[in-house]
Amino acid sequence: MFAVISPEKIEIPPGSVFQIPGSWDDYETLSQQLGDRSIPRLKYRSGEIWLMSPLPEHARNVHIIANVVTTILDNLEKEYEAFTPVTMKLPQRSGIEPDYCFYIDNWQAASGKKRINWEVEPAPDLVIEIDITSYTDVNDYLVYKVPEVWLFKSNQVTIYHLQNNSYQVSNFSRYFPDIDVLNLIADCFKVAEARNTSTAIRQLRKKLTKN
Repeated sequence: MFAVISPEKIEIPPGSVFQIPGSWDDYETLSQQLGDRSIPRLKYRSGEIWLMSPLPEHARNVHIIANVVTTILDNLEKEYEAFTPVTMKLPQRSGIEPDYCFYIDNWQAASGKKRINWEVEPAPDLVIEIDITSYTDVNDYLVYKVPEVWLFKSNQVTIYHLQNNSYQVSNFSRYFPDIDVLNLIADCFKVAEARNTSTAIRQLRKKLTKN
């Protein structure tokens, strides 16, 4: 078991990842000690506790991709719920903090909820993860049966669909089958790099409105 650690003493340099052996109880203890702190992020795999301190570009990247999703959803006039940050837990099995998650088909299951029981209620329909430090593994979401995961790594998004209890790469989103989201995201990153995020999202909004 962990000794009680003062949260102020838990310092992980930005961009760093640490993996230590630990039980579920250790993970829960550390989570309680950190309280509402958003850094470091925590993850529990069987017998392992992972700690990660994101870089500023991590937050910027997830902001862009999440805004692409919300812009498309709003353009399609789809109802949804979205969460960030959120901690997903299945006792003794998994604890994870996705960068962003959306309830789209199952928005009613999350609407107005202050807490979600991940053992009985639906998982998010779509999870977004930014992997700059090799902290993320799409298979972490298998146990939750998340239908679709977008993983941004090496400056591009890969879409994974859950099929037969494994994740398969896809070139489209099941929630936006008629929209080339990969190219839209790539264009937004180009504009954001050349100008800024707000310009990228405004241009995307105009493009979708014209179509």
